[in-house]
Amino acid sequence: MNRQLRMGMVGGGPGAFIGEVHRKAARMDGGVEIVAGAFHIDPAKSAEMGRILCIDPSRAYPDYKTMIKKELELGPEKRIDFVSITTPNNWHFPIAKDFLTAGFNVMCEKPMTMNVAEAKALQKIVKKSGKVFGLMHNYPGYPMVKLARDMVKQGDLGKIRKIVVQYPQGWLCRAIEKTGQQQASWRTDPKQSGAAGCMGDIGTHAENLAEYITGLKITEICADLSTFVTGRKLDDDGNCLVRYNNGAKGILFASQISIGEENGLAIWVYGENKSLEWHQEHPNYLYVKVIDGPVQVWRRGNPYVGAKSAAAGRATRIPSGHPEAFLEAFANNYVNFMETVRAKIDRKKVDPLALDFPDVDDGLRGMQFIETVVKSSKLGAKWVKMP
Repeated sequence: MNRQLRMGMVGGGPGAFIGEVHRKAARMDGGVEIVAGAFHIDPAKSAEMGRILCIDPSRAYPDYKTMIKKELELGPEKRIDFVSITTPNNWHFPIAKDFLTAGFNVMCEKPMTMNVAEAKALQKIVKKSGKVFGLMHNYPGYPMVKLARDMVKQGDLGKIRKIVVQYPQGWLCRAIEKTGQQQASWRTDPKQSGAAGCMGDIGTHAENLAEYITGLKITEICADLSTFVTGRKLDDDGNCLVRYNNGAKGILFASQISIGEENGLAIWVYGENKSLEWHQEHPNYLYVKVIDGPVQVWRRGNPYVGAKSAAAGRATRIPSGHPEAFLEAFANNYVNFMETVRAKIDRKKVDPLALDFPDVDDGLRGMQFIETVVKSSKLGAKWVKMP
């Protein structure tokens, strides 16, 4: 294929945070152009976003159903190759379902759906459609996370014994949703966010990161969810004890009322021989600890990283010493997703390294995690098996 992929978007209207992140990330490597979208539930704001992006006014649609209909009428030589869904959670499933059924590839924000039943249904739809489905868990896109994953896979740590993963924030320590703050309003609304608040929003990132790096699966959870802000309908803090399928034990906590914390996602993986430590706020460094020896600091961009992990080398754009982080991690997922889409369109074999992006199976895991955590907490912090 000797052209850019044509991208559409649902959500991401004027002032939206995550929609703009998706647009910047998708275009970072020059392989895509945004040509269409239903950017806002208000048709006027969707049209406004179309003007901001300088797309054809006829392709800034009033709603996503109109977008599907009109794009199909354009023919394969002009219609979008894929759509990115960046709406509140309650819209993810119906929009993804309709685009996949219509024959479009899909990149979707997390969490994938509102419940496990929808996630299982979407998994079947993806398989039946034959289309590429990506889920935007951005943290597996970081080079040093990929390095950590490959170190574990290559046996450097020995058998994994313990996993500690945290995600503290402080931005919801007050009831800012009552002030009309857009990001807080929908995230604290069960009708838009789902069964969990903090655990659905950022706890799923911690779950996904732990399973991605270690290759292990959570089997049981003992969870205690709290809502500290008076009047809030969903949890804003949660603490979990976790058991994994190899016998490893873990601690997972997420919080959005931890004053002073910004975006403190971090993970510690302890094996029989070595341990790993990675912090999202300092993402270019991976710490490797050994018995009776100094701490090793692996630094992104150096040749030894790519020599150890082809995936980490592939995900690195700039030389060492130049920070590479949040937007680039999103972009790495897009690069792999779009290369897979291109291969499918050209009917070529997909490079295995290009398949390294979260998919519908990861989305199902996220929903199973949320439902297990909520169930455990409602039972008074009882151990509950996770599928």
